Amino acid sequence: MKRILVANRGEIAVRILRGARRCGYETVAVYSDADVDALHVREADRAVRLGAAPPAESYLSIDRVLEAARSSGADAIHPGYGFLSERAAFARAVVEAGLVFIGPSADAIDAMGDKSAAKAKMIAAGVPCISGFHGQSPAEQTDERLAAEARAIGYPLMIKAAAGGGGRGMRLVHDDTALVGSLRAARSEASSAFGDGTLLLERALVSARHVEVQILGDTQGTIVHLGERDCSIQRRNQKVVEESPSPAVDAALRARMGEAAVRAARSVDYVGAGTVEFMLDSTGAFFFLEMNTRLQVEHPVTELVYDVDLVEQQLRVAEGQALPWSQVQLDARRRGHAIEVRLCAEDAGFRPRTGTVSSWRAPAGLGVRVDTFLESGSVVSAHYDSMLGKIIAYGEDREQARRRLAGALRETVVLGIETNRDLLRRIVASPAFASGQFGTDFIGRDFEPGEEALPPHLVALAALTLELDDARLLRAQHGFDASLAGWQSCELAATPVVLEHGERTETVRLQRTASGFSIPGVGELRNTRCPGDGTVQYTYDDQDHVVRFSRDGDRLWLDAEGFCRLFVDRSQAPAVAADQAASGAVRARSDGKIVRVGAAVGDRVEKGHVLCVLESMKMEFELLAPHAGTVAAMHVAVGQQVQAKRVLCEVTSGEIASTS
Repeated sequence: MKRILVANRGEIAVRILRGARRCGYETVAVYSDADVDALHVREADRAVRLGAAPPAESYLSIDRVLEAARSSGADAIHPGYGFLSERAAFARAVVEAGLVFIGPSADAIDAMGDKSAAKAKMIAAGVPCISGFHGQSPAEQTDERLAAEARAIGYPLMIKAAAGGGGRGMRLVHDDTALVGSLRAARSEASSAFGDGTLLLERALVSARHVEVQILGDTQGTIVHLGERDCSIQRRNQKVVEESPSPAVDAALRARMGEAAVRAARSVDYVGAGTVEFMLDSTGAFFFLEMNTRLQVEHPVTELVYDVDLVEQQLRVAEGQALPWSQVQLDARRRGHAIEVRLCAEDAGFRPRTGTVSSWRAPAGLGVRVDTFLESGSVVSAHYDSMLGKIIAYGEDREQARRRLAGALRETVVLGIETNRDLLRRIVASPAFASGQFGTDFIGRDFEPGEEALPPHLVALAALTLELDDARLLRAQHGFDASLAGWQSCELAATPVVLEHGERTETVRLQRTASGFSIPGVGELRNTRCPGDGTVQYTYDDQDHVVRFSRDGDRLWLDAEGFCRLFVDRSQAPAVAADQAASGAVRARSDGKIVRVGAAVGDRVEKGHVLCVLESMKMEFELLAPHAGTVAAMHVAVGQQVQAKRVLCEVTSGEIASTS
């Protein structure tokens, strides 16, 4: 191999491109029209356009990826994760084109890619599996048959997409009443994400832990494991925090799980990097979930604990080289603890968000690693996954790693788009996480998500930031005196600032004092300065602070004291009529595409009725009727692209007058 094409985008493309170049290979990036200015394009020696922004026209097109390899002179393809990485047809097409596929064989991907078939193979190999129903024929996939099987398995149970993973096409069901709706939603999401709506059912282990084992295999038949990762902290069945080693796994259990993972991999003659996922209950019993036939998002924690570059090992194996260690040697390499969090573009309700990153600052320091594609000016599109990057901390033990990660999150700045950074900060700082005693129900049982209430002085700081920045701009434009007091001293006390943040609207009154500003009910913010570098400096409660902000007209993004919020200045905006505020307008919470419409104009609906379904960043979101009433307007149709905050439909509380 001399020139490697990376058939992916975002942080994993950047990671692989840099790794390949460190190993001495030439690199080729591919990109869609949405990614023409993306970091991964600039990281490569050369780049090839695939097509339009939708994945089907770019990153999911086998023909276009192969043509990019041919035109660029690449002799090998690394698929990363997601997109085509676990499609046997792609691996097979790469090899048939005379190129090296940096991953397992198409046969191994086929064997493990269908969850139902994989379960049968694992049972035959003696790997423990969760009880469930895996029938795949059309007769076995009807709602009626699946409902009967669900009653036989018992609740709670999991619905899963047979052909995929990543939380898509997955639903937790607690009783019969929710089953049919969940089946249909899971089938629709699976069909959209994987092109296959086949489902399977499994007994749900609600408070168990999600523990996976990293394996590596070479072409000489050696297969080893690199310990486990604990991925129990999840939202929407998608991982949020991962760590290695697991706080729940001791040396004896690690050996048993590792042996089972190697046995699973050996059953399909596995070559390359892969992950075998298990559920682990409180008794130490573990059960096979699935095998991911690719590099995992969370691979950095294993790399840090074992001091192994997994991308380098993938490349060595693809060259036909043998793995350089035995299992005993790998076991001896394990040192310390690593924890990773996934930084995602989403709101407090885990709904994906889109937009432009106006300011990005990565954390740094001893034991801190950041894998990302972000830079100031990056555009986050509705066409792709919401993950922006990973922040990882390594320490000699779990507590040191946790403290380093908490500090890294405090230093992380992302302005211009909503992210889950504040949620991650709260999780890592929580006593429940620090204890290490948690399961997959951590979020919701041990930790309550949602937006944390802002301290009142930070709302006042937002108002003050707007005033200080306005003063700075006026001085720059008109040559006013550099002192704010010389521009407007008494006016500040007379002019209230009305701020909207989240679901709240608050009025702040600023009173100029000799040393700063006094705010009723808050106190005094002293030594305030806005030097024009995107920061504000102030003293509050005898503590000096420097915070960052970015601004677009009346919209202010403020990152202060561990909180990042968007404030909108409504001081000059007309009041919203009460009847308008209480209307039944249903708006899009993010950019996306309408994939289902569940009502028509004139239909009577109950509160919670599914009016339409929006697909954004590979996930589907149901838009529900806010109250009982009649559908007065439906402004969208299936297949239509919509933007965030657009009104999709309207529900009145009464009947619609007939027009006939």
